Amino acid sequence: MKKLLRIVSPLYALLAFTMVTMPFEVHAESKQTLNVYTYDSYISNWGPGPAIKKAFESKCHCRVNMVGTDDAGSLLSRLQLEGSSSEADVVLGLDNNQRGQALKTGLLAKLPAGMPSPKLPLEWHDTTFMPVDWGWFSFVYNKTQLNNPPDSFDQLLNGHYRIVIEDPRTSTPGLGLLVWLRQVYGEHAADAWHKLRPQIVTVTGSWSEAYGLFLRGEANLVLSYTTSPVYHQMEEHNDHYAATLFKEGNYMQVEVAARLAHAPHPQLADQFLTFMASAQVQKLMATGNWMYPAYASGYPLPAPFAAAPKPARTLMMAPDKIDTNRRAWISEWQNAMSQ
Repeated sequence: MKKLLRIVSPLYALLAFTMVTMPFEVHAESKQTLNVYTYDSYISNWGPGPAIKKAFESKCHCRVNMVGTDDAGSLLSRLQLEGSSSEADVVLGLDNNQRGQALKTGLLAKLPAGMPSPKLPLEWHDTTFMPVDWGWFSFVYNKTQLNNPPDSFDQLLNGHYRIVIEDPRTSTPGLGLLVWLRQVYGEHAADAWHKLRPQIVTVTGSWSEAYGLFLRGEANLVLSYTTSPVYHQMEEHNDHYAATLFKEGNYMQVEVAARLAHAPHPQLADQFLTFMASAQVQKLMATGNWMYPAYASGYPLPAPFAAAPKPARTLMMAPDKIDTNRRAWISEWQNAMSQ
């Protein structure tokens, strides 16, 4: 009997504990989980993702699960592979050059009504993609190691530099350079790539890989952003880095967010998109993602941003033109790189 009581008592205690704790467990599990697909550096410790996650969770009584890929190029590929069975609610980090390709998938929904108008150097009209941040592409260099940086594409093509660029198939900066060169040289872009090829040290799969090689001295120019030197000034107190402004103009990148048409939590996803345009989030774009915020929110940018170089001309190509020609332009680029 005592032995039986020893067995029953623990079972009774376990049952009693379960009955007491069950309501709490059900309540905890009732929280919805918003899945946000983005790229790795966005959700790294130094990126804006962790702060955005924490801030939105404090407002929504939900969980935010941010899932990263190497770069925004592979981010779109993942969405295409998963299709309508994707568990993603929101995609964050595609850019203006991917809009046409992303729209053709049929995987994206319209933006919620009442979204504010962005503040960008060029007009923006889109009912699917909301701008999150923006910047100008540029070739970044170390002023202590390079005395004659190029001030135009023509000077770059005819120079003797060591350059690291990103792959246009996997990286948004790489795709941006592809479109930038095409917009400047038109049908002569293939000739431009052949001139540039001997100066290219390597082609990387992502921006972070390319910039890391540059910082290690593998190249004296790297495809990046006009705001990249601002990071070194503010975080490292190092003013050795500078960005090129080209006479032909610098190409603008706009990073965007959108809701998936088959999002498991559409209302929560729309709430998240609206939150991304808030001043609380937009403040994080400058010193979290080192890009310009896409919405005017009444606060001054840090002084180094105000002092950062700004091109006289901003370039951007229509998304449908990019989507129509992207494969042919990539083949053109591959041919030049293989020579």
